[in-house]
Amino acid sequence: MGQIIMHIDVNSAFLSWTAAYEQQMGIDRDIRTVPSVIGGNEQNRHGIVLAKSTPAKKFKIQTGMSLMEARQLCPNLLVIPPNYRVYVRASKTLREYLMKFTPDVQPFSIDECFLKFTDLKREEAAELAYKIKDGVKEKFGYTVNIGVSENKLLAKQAGDLEKPDKCHTIFPDEIKEKLWVLPVEDLFMVGRRTKPKLNRWGIYTIGDLAASDYNFISTMLKSHGRMIYNYAWGRDDSVFKEKSPIKSVGNSSTLKFNVDNRETAHAILLSLTEMTALRLREANMNCRVVSVSIKDKDFGYEAKQRKLMYFTDCTRDIYQNICSLFDELWDRRPIRQLGVSVSDLEFSHIKQTNIFQDELSIKNEILDKAVDKIRVKYGDEAVIRGVFANSDLSPILGGYPDDEYPGMGSIL
Repeated sequence: MGQIIMHIDVNSAFLSWTAAYEQQMGIDRDIRTVPSVIGGNEQNRHGIVLAKSTPAKKFKIQTGMSLMEARQLCPNLLVIPPNYRVYVRASKTLREYLMKFTPDVQPFSIDECFLKFTDLKREEAAELAYKIKDGVKEKFGYTVNIGVSENKLLAKQAGDLEKPDKCHTIFPDEIKEKLWVLPVEDLFMVGRRTKPKLNRWGIYTIGDLAASDYNFISTMLKSHGRMIYNYAWGRDDSVFKEKSPIKSVGNSSTLKFNVDNRETAHAILLSLTEMTALRLREANMNCRVVSVSIKDKDFGYEAKQRKLMYFTDCTRDIYQNICSLFDELWDRRPIRQLGVSVSDLEFSHIKQTNIFQDELSIKNEILDKAVDKIRVKYGDEAVIRGVFANSDLSPILGGYPDDEYPGMGSIL
């Protein structure tokens, strides 16, 4: 009985999570059953396909394709803008569910993670994988793929064998049968630039790479070549790493126009602070340092931070200090990007009142949490600040939380 690793991958994550969210909200449609994509803003003529439905695939729509190109392939395509708050919440909820099966859950990207087991036999692992897969489908309303093996690399390769809603294994004695027959570009870390090189050397399958001359691959591709050669043999000595504590939470936005007045800048800072403070509260944390950053139209960059007299998660307190810092920092040059972040974080479910905190601040902390609940249930714009009521500015700015989800790296 040895180590068992499972790789969990949400099928078409952004689209699946959006579909499940819409059903929870009572929206009478299922975007997975029609040609649909998650993408950017068509009106502003930018954005790419982030996720696609199975019917959209029939029109040869690909992830990463421009929305304009996707629309040309399918004129009736349904385009849904991304909602990163839904994705982050869904990702965290999935990981919490997976922790019921093992405490060893390591995020790999927002829609992928690894599980580690030390007391499972192969047969038991396969049965458990199906139990987890079916449990996710029943509980959350979307599907996942699960790969099972003895290390992360083979577990990930197994999970990619056939989609969606499948479980697969690639144990070391199955490498020849299941891994070596695949095109070499299906091997993790063999990208579009490496594939042509390997093909020129007569390497078309993962098995070809495994059978190639190690010294030649090492000489031609250096450390990357040595890594993918070992991957072709299913070798992976990476270990489970504990997730680093969050050191800061922040948001920034590159603006569609140059901001040249204080009132507009303050409104944008408020929308950024709304999301930043919300994520702080979702993590049950308080901050004592707030920061603001400014990038002007000529790409000049300035930043300034302040240490507060008390820890807080209050949107009002953070925003007031952010605006004060901005006013001290801004030199009146037209602004192209603004950023807000908080740091010096303290984890606490119960926060003690500080003598430096006024009564209005305490009341606003309670109000913030009530507004959070409404927004979670009815959407980000169910409750907005009055300054955004008749404004073209977004009341809440903030996208993919890079400080929590680093995305796929070259090292498993």
